[in-house]
Amino acid sequence: MSTERLFLITAPTGNTGAPTVKFLLEGGHRVRAFVHRIDHRSAALADLGAEIVEGDLLDFRAVSSAMAGVDAAYFCYPIAPGTLLPATTIFAQAAGEAGVDAVVNMSQISARREAKSNAAQQHWLAERLLDRATFKTIHLRPTFFAEWLKWQWQRDDNEGVLRLPFGDGRHAPISGTDQAAVIAAVLRNPAPHDRQIYPLVGARELDHYGIAAEMADTLGIPVRYQPVGIAEFAIGLVAAGFPDFFVQHISSVAQDYRDGIFSGENNLVEVISGHQPMTVADYVNANRAEFDHDGRFVQRGQLKAS
Repeated sequence: MSTERLFLITAPTGNTGAPTVKFLLEGGHRVRAFVHRIDHRSAALADLGAEIVEGDLLDFRAVSSAMAGVDAAYFCYPIAPGTLLPATTIFAQAAGEAGVDAVVNMSQISARREAKSNAAQQHWLAERLLDRATFKTIHLRPTFFAEWLKWQWQRDDNEGVLRLPFGDGRHAPISGTDQAAVIAAVLRNPAPHDRQIYPLVGARELDHYGIAAEMADTLGIPVRYQPVGIAEFAIGLVAAGFPDFFVQHISSVAQDYRDGIFSGENNLVEVISGHQPMTVADYVNANRAEFDHDGRFVQRGQLKAS
């Protein structure tokens, strides 16, 4: 049976949005999923019990309409040139007019005033914009997602390869599901978290050699980390058709990663959500089939070792 509270979830078919919808519905709450287009993914959310609203986050009328009656909202916007700040402005104005109590904002761990990544700097600016609103605001700054492991995974016969430009840097990969548990918990009870910035990390900090070793133990095959240069990786992204804005972002955060910006451990996931985050082994085991083939963004034949 649904409660009277209604939550608006943007990017509801993504790595954090989809499990957030699921967690809230399982808790008996009403969920309005704001989708860019109606497709099989939105149909799956509707089957779970979510209300589906189609629209564009750059369309003030659509966002304002979707905010009607909403208690708290999750704002998640993709890496795209020149549109995050307009979308944030629209979302903030619509939320304020609708009397929304709280907005949980998905940012990134590299967001800061001096960020070299244009996307990361814009996330920092978006945070500051939301902080000026009268509703409660909570910013989440995750390190690299555990999902990166399957996106850049190369499967060579009975061996796995991670070719990435991260040098000897370290981080604690965090799954979208663990982030969703935090998002759902904060949406349900935002008051203790107002104006907080939470760096979200997974269970254990590792370098990519350690990540490869843990993946190998889980999958039962050899797994190698093959570091590549940042410039070489960027060339591969361009050759694969990625837009310049994204390439500039990845190149900049790769250097941030090497400089330790993505590192660190904490217990925020456990404290806020009530459960411990997945380890690398947990994530790989839960997504084992994804490692039987190349990841969707692998740059096969386009990179050389640094």
